[in-house]
Amino acid sequence: MRFLTARGTKSLVFQMKNFKREFLAQLESKFQHTKFATAGEHLQGASPPSVFIGRFGYPKVFVGPLIPNQSGDTLFMDSPEQWISQGKTASEIVDFRMGLVRGKQAVSIWDESRKAEQMREIALSQVSPEVDATFTHKPRGSFFNDDALAFGPSALLKKLEVNSGKWDQKLEVMFHDTDCRATTAVQELYEKGSTVSAITRAFSVGAFGLEKNRKFVPTRWSITAVDSNLSENLLEEVKILPLLDRPLVFKHSSLSQTYAVILFPSQWQYDWVEAFFSNGRDATTFGDGEGFDRKKEYSSVGGCYYSTRLALCEKMNKLGKQAGAIVLRECYSDYVPLGVWNVRENVRHALAQPPVEFNEYTAAVKHAFAALKLEPKHWVRNSKILREGPKAQPLQKTLACFNA
Repeated sequence: MRFLTARGTKSLVFQMKNFKREFLAQLESKFQHTKFATAGEHLQGASPPSVFIGRFGYPKVFVGPLIPNQSGDTLFMDSPEQWISQGKTASEIVDFRMGLVRGKQAVSIWDESRKAEQMREIALSQVSPEVDATFTHKPRGSFFNDDALAFGPSALLKKLEVNSGKWDQKLEVMFHDTDCRATTAVQELYEKGSTVSAITRAFSVGAFGLEKNRKFVPTRWSITAVDSNLSENLLEEVKILPLLDRPLVFKHSSLSQTYAVILFPSQWQYDWVEAFFSNGRDATTFGDGEGFDRKKEYSSVGGCYYSTRLALCEKMNKLGKQAGAIVLRECYSDYVPLGVWNVRENVRHALAQPPVEFNEYTAAVKHAFAALKLEPKHWVRNSKILREGPKAQPLQKTLACFNA
């Protein structure tokens, strides 16, 4: 059993980041030989719409569309907000994501050429635009990552033509408002009902912000930026709400994972703990958290921390109550890294289920533990709230309560 929690010195946080990065790299490498779409040096198809902005070589990065070998409506292939409610399996998601071929070309993040225009035409489209790509060689490989959505083979672009269709009206308005800051655009689009994935896609191609500041943003960075920005804004509203009156536990299992979410009467405080099982019993665990004050450093556990915080803040605003939160996630041996959307949408789905109500905090925690395979002591070691007790509870609600 390996565990490391991020709360502590800066050196411990740095160790945690590297440890999880190395762990996920090993996990992701298992899927690099997954069967993917076969494509020649020419491909024509309807992009979902979808683009991917790489981060290696920053500030010069590889940008390009994701293209399936099919025409018509392919929106479902890049609409993760729908997949959990539709009951999609990991196998189904991998199958259609591996059918997306990535064309790429190196550009400066400040590029304003026709290449940049084409990326924005795709990213802001309301429909699935037809894309005609010619590659320098036959596309190969695949991409699996615990931050961004998976996709199939890649190749450098020799030529690209985009038959752009109608743009999403809300995104288009923000694109033309060159006096609006990017953070404001993200918040306004969210409040008007745009999905997080649509906002992130447009954000990554530099479609928002002051005209002089617009640039490409790597996809993985964009995902975290949007989740973080939205959750911070919602959190300001959460912190002035009255406290939740009793503990609630929400549970949900999907895509070889189980989530247990505990909300309890308290001012805002939040712990995230995840456990990855490599076989039936052994697990590697990671944890991070925050108190009432704003979290200053980037989370050592990565983008899933912010996607979960967004889902929690959405729920608390809907309830009209402020609470403390502990989120426990188990990933089993057949877990497939599918991207941060997986965590956001699964936590959203868990919080949409009818909760089990309790009169007492300890009973709620024990109920959550009962839904999970990992021994309670390992959750406790990675959670400051579980170790020390929530601030709204008596001091004796500590490690001893859970026989750890």
